Amino acid sequence: MGALAEVQDAVTQVTANVGPAVVGIGGGWAQGCGVVIGDGIVLTNAHNVRSEEVRVSFGDDRLVTGHLAGTDIDGDLAVIAVDTEGITPISWPNGTSDAPTPGAVVFALADPGGRGLRVTVGLVSSVGRSFRGPRGRRVTGSLEHTAPMGRGSSGGPVVDAEGRFVGLNTNRMGEGFYLAIPADQELHARVDALARGDNPTRRHLGVGLVPGRAARRLRRSVGLPDRDGVLVQVVEDDSPAARAGLRQGDLIIEAAGIPVSSIDDLYTAVDALSTDDSLALTVVRGTEELAVSVTF
Repeated sequence: MGALAEVQDAVTQVTANVGPAVVGIGGGWAQGCGVVIGDGIVLTNAHNVRSEEVRVSFGDDRLVTGHLAGTDIDGDLAVIAVDTEGITPISWPNGTSDAPTPGAVVFALADPGGRGLRVTVGLVSSVGRSFRGPRGRRVTGSLEHTAPMGRGSSGGPVVDAEGRFVGLNTNRMGEGFYLAIPADQELHARVDALARGDNPTRRHLGVGLVPGRAARRLRRSVGLPDRDGVLVQVVEDDSPAARAGLRQGDLIIEAAGIPVSSIDDLYTAVDALSTDDSLALTVVRGTEELAVSVTF
């Protein structure tokens, strides 16, 4: 009973210290969480935010409309300016020595859409993991943990037994694992910039992609020959890809003269462009190879 009592005491302490800083974002199916990181500042995931005005629910039943201060869509981060009414912000770690390692006990907190605070316990199962952000770019260096989380828990904090910010829950992996963006000095600097309205600028192609292995299966299913490449599944209206004439079903096989075998290959070519460069793509449409030039 001693060990169970210690766990219960730790959960009670974390709930009291960190719980008030956990907020709900949105509502209904479009729900998520956030955490107060400063006076008038809430951090959440970019995929939780649908517009410039954001509904924020506090644990004392306040429902306030906040405003998007800054967003990093590819990094899945958003900062909301909102009246936090003196809520004590979450504590950031002091340095790299506080970074969790596999086996460390962590606590995950969530208030999905303002429907009530949840606190669970788990272990750090792995570090240095990666996932794809809302626009397909790879987000690296993530923290994997086993604290059970319900639907709508992304944007809530992961903390250690002292209540210090360990990570921002972001991506459910399934099989009982969740990924969180580490709350390290790099994240702190990025969040400070977003709070000032300094949004990162990355070229946005405007396509939804099917990775190579799945693309080959899809081509075989309609009788087309196998080719390495990534398949265009969606083309956003009025995007650089749409203006260049890319279509759903196009297979991108080269970017800037370099073979494309994965989504990361394509984004590497996009990021390597100079300021005024256009991106030369080779695509296969059916069985015909076409040259496409994308201007950003």
